[in-house]
Formats: sequence, structure tokens, C-alpha cells
Amino acid sequence: MGFVKSDTQEVVGSTEHRREYSRDPEGMLQQLRDPDPARRRWAARDLGEFPEYVSHLVDALENEDDETVRQAIFDSLARIGGDEVAELLLPFLRSEDAQLRNGAVEVLTELPDATAPRMEKLLHDPDPDIRIFALDILRVLPHPKSPDWIAQILATDDHVNVIAVAVDRAADVGTPAMVELLEEVGQRFADEPYIQFAIRTALERIATGA
Repeated sequence: MGFVKSDTQEVVGSTEHRREYSRDPEGMLQQLRDPDPARRRWAARDLGEFPEYVSHLVDALENEDDETVRQAIFDSLARIGGDEVAELLLPFLRSEDAQLRNGAVEVLTELPDATAPRMEKLLHDPDPDIRIFALDILRVLPHPKSPDWIAQILATDDHVNVIAVAVDRAADVGTPAMVELLEEVGQRFADEPYIQFAIRTALERIATGA
């Protein structure tokens, strides 16, 4: 049997690294700039206990290139939560970096109270990609207004890709009140085979309560 490195050894080594810095927030911020990603990861986790340092964690995301450190930062931001976290993460929805975008979306879905007041603005953003990301958030955002927000998009948006995602969301959380609206969307996008298929799926699910 080959030798398997234990988790304990890794933790011990990382703990030794951590002791090189003071265990106050200022020391953790210094550690967050350490060349060793393992040390930065520990700092990111520890700073999740200090809501007043949210902006420092978000700033670190912009310059961080290690995926595990980024994930630790996102985990700490989700743990802290609140309006400041939601507001500071919104710009990452426009990032060219897929991991930053997806990480921001994931955290926002975990913060319904902070994200919900910002949904109207996201769903009416001039950039169709942002509207799609907003619909991605609605896919898992536990909020009672989700069907209403999706209905708004179905009624007013004219971008085919946005509508396609909105119809998919309607299949998940649609209500009987959405049937007429979905039929109207089908008429508006009569030449789009995928939208026609998605509408049939959504109507079937609504009809059966699936």
C-alpha cells in the first residue's frame, strides 16, 4: 500500500506558517499577501470572522490567481453576508474571469435578504449577460418574488438569450398565472425552435405541478 499523506500533517504545517504572523486582523491582512497560497488561504478563512474587513477580502479577489484562495475568500464572504458583501460582489458579474463571476453568483444566491433588493436593477441592466446572470441567481435564490421577477423579464425583455433563460426558470418556478404570458412569448419568438420547446416544457410542468 502506498504512503498516504495525512490531513493532520498538512494542517500542522499550515499552522506553523500561520504562526509567523500575529493573530490579529492586521497580521491576517499581511498573511493574505504572503507568496505562499496555503498561508493566504488560511488568512482568507480567518478573516471571515471579521465583518469590518469585507472590503479587504474583496480587494484581494481582484489580484488573487490561486483558485483555492479565491474559494476561501468567497466562503468567508458568504459567512459574513450582509448588504456590503452583496454590493461589493456585484461588479464581479461583469468580470471576464469565469471563476470570479461564478463565485460571485454563488455567494449572492446564499444571501437572499441582501440580494433581493438588488434584483430589480440586475434584471433591467442594459447588458443582457448581466440579466442572464440575474436569472441564474434566481434559479436557486429562495425568495417569494422570484416568479414575479421572471414574469417581468418574460413580459418586457426582447433579447432571445435572456428570454430563453427566463423560460427555463419559469419551468422551475412557474405558476398558472404565467401561462398566458408564456403563450405570448411563444408568439413573439415563433421562429426560435429552442424557445418553442422550452415553452412547451414550462407549460407542461405548470399544468402538472411538477
